[in-house]
Amino acid sequence: MRLAAMVMGVALLATPAAARAPATPEARTATALDRIADSPPRLRMFLQAMPKGADLHNHGGGAIYAEDWLRWAAAGGLCVATDSDRIIAPPCDAANRLPAAGLERDYPQYSRMIDGLSTRGFEAGTGDPKVSGYDRFFATFERFGAAWAGNEGKGLAATRQQAAADHVAYLELGTGARQAADVMARVASPGPEDFDTLLSRVTPALAEAVATARRDYDRFEAEADVIDGCKGPSPTPACAVTTRYLYTAIRTVPPAQVFAQLALGFALVEADPRFVGVNIAAPEHDPVAVRDYALHMRMIAWLKVRHPGVALSLHAGELTLGLVPPRDLAFHIRDAVQVAGARRIGHGIDISYETDAAALLKQMARDHVAVEINLTSNAVILGVKGRAHPLSLYREVGVPVVLSTDDEGVSRSDMTNEYVRAVTEQGLRYADLKQIVRDGLHYSFLPGASLWQGRAGGAKVAACANAVAPACTAFLAGSAKAALQARLELDLAAFERAH
Repeated sequence: MRLAAMVMGVALLATPAAARAPATPEARTATALDRIADSPPRLRMFLQAMPKGADLHNHGGGAIYAEDWLRWAAAGGLCVATDSDRIIAPPCDAANRLPAAGLERDYPQYSRMIDGLSTRGFEAGTGDPKVSGYDRFFATFERFGAAWAGNEGKGLAATRQQAAADHVAYLELGTGARQAADVMARVASPGPEDFDTLLSRVTPALAEAVATARRDYDRFEAEADVIDGCKGPSPTPACAVTTRYLYTAIRTVPPAQVFAQLALGFALVEADPRFVGVNIAAPEHDPVAVRDYALHMRMIAWLKVRHPGVALSLHAGELTLGLVPPRDLAFHIRDAVQVAGARRIGHGIDISYETDAAALLKQMARDHVAVEINLTSNAVILGVKGRAHPLSLYREVGVPVVLSTDDEGVSRSDMTNEYVRAVTEQGLRYADLKQIVRDGLHYSFLPGASLWQGRAGGAKVAACANAVAPACTAFLAGSAKAALQARLELDLAAFERAH
């Protein structure tokens, strides 16, 4: 035995130096994640610190937590309706009405309001079992809407703060503009498919609507900057979160009004670089949305021809079997890609029900149409999670995917939790997550060329083959996207050295 031990020792001494070299920081980090993958508390700590690149599917109002809505309602003298769990305007002394101020001293009512303004505990079985996840989710927006006006800057600050806490560097916030009401008022009569007439009716209102919307967002951002101390000597980490907007039309109103919203969105994107794309949202299973889905895609395609530089990220396929008839699962993602020309798809849950899904997946992989995956939202609203979720299908065929939060305040989640679910429910590991992190910025609508020649994480552009070369400095200065990507690489390297 002593002789065997001596032989083994000599053999180890003779091992080539390359074979004995320590693993790379990336490999050590991957091993660290593997060790804790079955421990959600340890995984949470690990992934909280991981740089996460971008959140490309985050709705401005839905990102706010119920506690903030109630705090702002109290400060604004608003009331709560105890019979409908809504925040409402005063007076507060009528039946089933209470002042929002002081509500925290009535914990049972306060707790009911938190549940009414969110889906808290839904996955654990909290709430009326007769109320579906999608009904409970979408009902929240009307309940907190009264507290939104005048608090947009606070909402932006709160959303950036949460992103910073999750080490998210870039946000694309889904948002709208109050001026949409004025534009929609001009299209009460024309037929829904007479796009030329619709455009002629809304065009006179667009210039003023765009100008006032831009002033609104100037004010929102200035207020958020004050809250976060961005102009002072000690700015908070939220100030470093780059934020852009996706103008989002609501699909559940009459067709002419959807067109008016879209026209405003396209005009706003062309006029204001903070708006980087157009989207369309609201419950996809709503009867109006189902009836008009194909029409909406034609509207978007028609406007896209006239505004070719406007990027599109469209909610499509946020459906599952039983929620709608099978016929309505067969074409939504396809029309968003092939008719409207979407560069990204939000949700994409019903992909396996699409007609010739294999060909559609192949096209999306070939054309690099990314899918924004919202694991918590999909679990709550649609009941789709674990092996039933199509995330693994998209990845298997090479469709790029990114993780996002959707409505983290309503869902009582955050971006770190989306990454935890990706590991615990979807079996992803560090290399998978790192690719998703990089793809978040790669498929963002930030202007400028990418740092990567092809696949994110592959070969860099020639100018940055040497990261410290003057040519790379000049390249990064000319591309907002590449500059954030370069910063992300430094952040990932620091994270890996720490693990």
